Amino acid sequence: MDLQTLSNLFATTYNPDPNVQKSGELQIRKLGAQEGMLTALLQIIGSDNVELATRQAGVVYLKNRVYTSYFVDPTSPRPDQVPIPQSDRTALKSSLLPLLAASPSRSISVQLASTLKNIVARDFPDQWPTLLDDVKRLLASSEIREVVAGCIASLEMVRAFRFRQAADILPELVKQLFPTLVNIATQLLATPPANASQEIPFMLHLILKTYKTSIVLHLSAHQQSSESLVPWGRLLFQVVNLQIPKDAVPENEDERERSEWWKAKKWAYGILGRLFNRFGNPSQLPSSLQQEYAVFAQHFVTTFAPEIFKIYLQQVELFVSGQTWLSKKCQYQIFTFFTECVKPKSTWVMLKPHFETLVSSYVFPQLCFNSTKQEQWTNDPIEYVRIAVDEFEAFDTPVSAATTFLLSLASNRTKMTFMPILGFINRVLNSKPAAPQRFGALNMTAALGHVIMRHPDVKGSMEQFLVQHVIPEFTSSEPYIRAIACEVLGTVEKSGLKWTNDDHLRAAFTAVTACLDDAELPVRVQAALTLAEMVVVHESVKAAVAPQVGKVIQTLLKLSEETDLDILNSCMETMVDHYQAELLPVAAELTARLCETYTRLARESIALEEADGGNIDLDRIMEQDGGEDKIFAAMGVAKTIGTVVSSVDSSPEILAQVQDIITPIILLTLENKLLDLFDNMYELVDSLTFKLRAISPSMWPIYEITYKLFKADAVDFLDEMLPSLDNFVSFGVEVFKGRQDYRQMALDIYTTAVTSEHLGENDAVNGCKLAESLLLNLRGFGLQPIINTALTILESANTRSLRLANLEVLINCILYNPAAALHIMESIQPGTSKLVFDKWFEAIESSSRLPRVHDKKLCLVALCALLEMEPAAIPEPVREGWPHIVAGALQVFKDLPKAIEARKELENVFQNDDDSDGDFDDGLLNLGEEEEDVWDSDSAYIEMLANEGARLREKSQRQAAVGDEESISSEDSEIEEELGYISPLDIVDPYLAFKQALTTFQMNDGSSYQKATTSLTPEQQMLLMEVMRIAEERSPQA
Repeated sequence: MDLQTLSNLFATTYNPDPNVQKSGELQIRKLGAQEGMLTALLQIIGSDNVELATRQAGVVYLKNRVYTSYFVDPTSPRPDQVPIPQSDRTALKSSLLPLLAASPSRSISVQLASTLKNIVARDFPDQWPTLLDDVKRLLASSEIREVVAGCIASLEMVRAFRFRQAADILPELVKQLFPTLVNIATQLLATPPANASQEIPFMLHLILKTYKTSIVLHLSAHQQSSESLVPWGRLLFQVVNLQIPKDAVPENEDERERSEWWKAKKWAYGILGRLFNRFGNPSQLPSSLQQEYAVFAQHFVTTFAPEIFKIYLQQVELFVSGQTWLSKKCQYQIFTFFTECVKPKSTWVMLKPHFETLVSSYVFPQLCFNSTKQEQWTNDPIEYVRIAVDEFEAFDTPVSAATTFLLSLASNRTKMTFMPILGFINRVLNSKPAAPQRFGALNMTAALGHVIMRHPDVKGSMEQFLVQHVIPEFTSSEPYIRAIACEVLGTVEKSGLKWTNDDHLRAAFTAVTACLDDAELPVRVQAALTLAEMVVVHESVKAAVAPQVGKVIQTLLKLSEETDLDILNSCMETMVDHYQAELLPVAAELTARLCETYTRLARESIALEEADGGNIDLDRIMEQDGGEDKIFAAMGVAKTIGTVVSSVDSSPEILAQVQDIITPIILLTLENKLLDLFDNMYELVDSLTFKLRAISPSMWPIYEITYKLFKADAVDFLDEMLPSLDNFVSFGVEVFKGRQDYRQMALDIYTTAVTSEHLGENDAVNGCKLAESLLLNLRGFGLQPIINTALTILESANTRSLRLANLEVLINCILYNPAAALHIMESIQPGTSKLVFDKWFEAIESSSRLPRVHDKKLCLVALCALLEMEPAAIPEPVREGWPHIVAGALQVFKDLPKAIEARKELENVFQNDDDSDGDFDDGLLNLGEEEEDVWDSDSAYIEMLANEGARLREKSQRQAAVGDEESISSEDSEIEEELGYISPLDIVDPYLAFKQALTTFQMNDGSSYQKATTSLTPEQQMLLMEVMRIAEERSPQA
């Protein structure tokens, strides 16, 4: 392949003329499949005679080509995948390391590194056995650029296997590479930072990042040994203690944070934190990890943890006194380590003498209002609000970590720490300091609000605290003080504040409503959130807001449109839910506004996705959020729309108007394949169609596009689609009867769900539910293909839920037309009807195989249909067992009352669920002994996650060992009652149906009836009499 021609083509990809650019990209795509193209491209990337921009364009193409097509699954190749020829694969492996060593720029090295990682993940070690030795040679080189390349390659090799559960490759890499890496890093530190070349901190950063990446999931036996732990520990302490001169890093703090020296320090802090948090903290070590790490954890907590604590404390003292600077990431790691020290007894003993000083000199300044917050408030108030109200928006900041540390002290060591912390807050506020410090004290109060309201000795004093320190601040000249006053009030209201003085409540309410009209956006947002909390808790506030709820909703809509904050949608949901009657006349208008907002967010998300270009990899996904904010905001708006739909279901006319307004946003989402929003959209479709009990003409395009999506991009969304599909079938019967194509679509969804190799058993269960809906609502459709499909998995279904769902499809076929269904079964293979009956009666005789009320009613009605069959139509294989149908029905009748009672109890629990919302968990506070290890809900949650992970790994290994035939029924989940399920069988009385069927059975086949009734046990005869008695009572003639 001509190198000059290829080089010229890549030069066109950054030509300012879009037509030239597009033409070049198309030609490159055509050449991409040719053997030798990548080999030539590697020469271009490595040539110093080619422009740097062209080499950059070429290496980006190379990375994407390898990412998409180095591995092509032969069972499901994608259109964009063109296999890479073997000669080009060989060239890649021989060229990547030399190219890394000779790379002229960091941007090219990044692309080469990503390419290397993707090949390593597929081919190392079997298809690339020389790689490890090649990397070791680079690390041992005397050429600095080759050592840098070795460091990059080491990192990418570790990254390729960091999430691999099986410990088969990474431990050997660690053992082979890490002794050399730690020696290189130690030698690098021999050069003082002031005299160091730029490669030294870069290599140090790479080496530490490699170690941190290697301990994401596991700590290898080598890393646990003193042979590794001692030199790495010494290195980490050196890096943490390293004093970096001002002239070695940029003066600008943001640039300094991103400098290589501070990146290296960040990774050192991160490694020490990870070693303690995941592997070295014996009191919090999950039981599933005890065998592997218990010895290491005990050694680490007694030998290394005290040294880490001492060094971190020194760093904090230097920082607080102004003698050193700490990056935000390093401060985050320090706070996180201190937080981890709170619960274990061994580290709490070290922390306890210092906690008050840390709170007053290190936590408190983080929570005060400062120049950074002021700059953000002024320049980007929306981002200020986003960080202030969204706990997940900036979880890895010092402010967030300081808050977490404060909460951990207050909740896990309550008896020792809580009163001193509150005392500090009160001293600050009573001293009447400047506004930034008052903000800090109130910020601490807001953070601790839910803890304060659970403390038996403190919660009663909170009203007086609000009157003295919070309500007066609503008129402060500083807007950020007004905002934090709103936040404090909202927090304690949400946590169950009981006002003893109505005047105080009125004063608080008046102050909050005034802030809704504040000139500053953050104040208005906090006021809106607080007002929503007050409306929920206080009837007097709810009544006071009622006359102006329209204005409040308009304010919320405006704020939501300005900020795209999901939490404001939750606030709006609350208001809609509590003022249904007041908002009914304006529901259509409100829905239209919400749909406008949703449409804007959806279109912005589509634009961002198109601009992204589709070139993604795992690391990029993990390191950026892209249009996530838009998606989350759109989800929130959709939920609010759902609340509006629920609030107007008492008025079918308004609901129909609302549906017409909502339908376009559903189609917009589905047509543009915004998969993240499908769940919300199908909830709306389900809600609208179910509440109206009808399918309007405007909804049928949604059914059509749902089928197309299921057959293409959204095959995994059947769980979300099913309720809507069921409604289309149930409430659109007349349309289905007249549309063969619609019926065929539904049948195809069922067949695909059950038979596709790419779908799981849960999808097959959903397909069975759709088939059941078809059989119950469209009598006479699809009997033959449905029976054919169901029989294919009769013996192979693994889970209890699929076995039952598939059996019930066959039972529904029998219910529809017993003679035809049994004839079809026998025509497929003689004896099939007996096989189905055997499975059915096994389920009837089991105490748990037909657990729900619907299961039992379906069985009874189908058994009744069998009893009413003409004797001549009964297939020979089941004729002998026909009299046992009566005994089977009686067994189901015996269990039916228990199932009905269990369903009623579940309904009661569901209805009363809201009653427990106000109950607070006193377990949040630890008022007991101070010196013991603390095991709280967070510890229990981590234990559960670790144990579940261990169970799944063990299961995966077991299945890999014995093959896919292993039964998983022992781990099968229970089948739960579905309270929202509605069926045509709901109106059928099984007692009356059985009485009628038994009479018909006696008339049609007297000998079989005689045999069936005389073979009953005394208990069954008593039960038969009871069933007949109930039927008599329910008879219309009774």
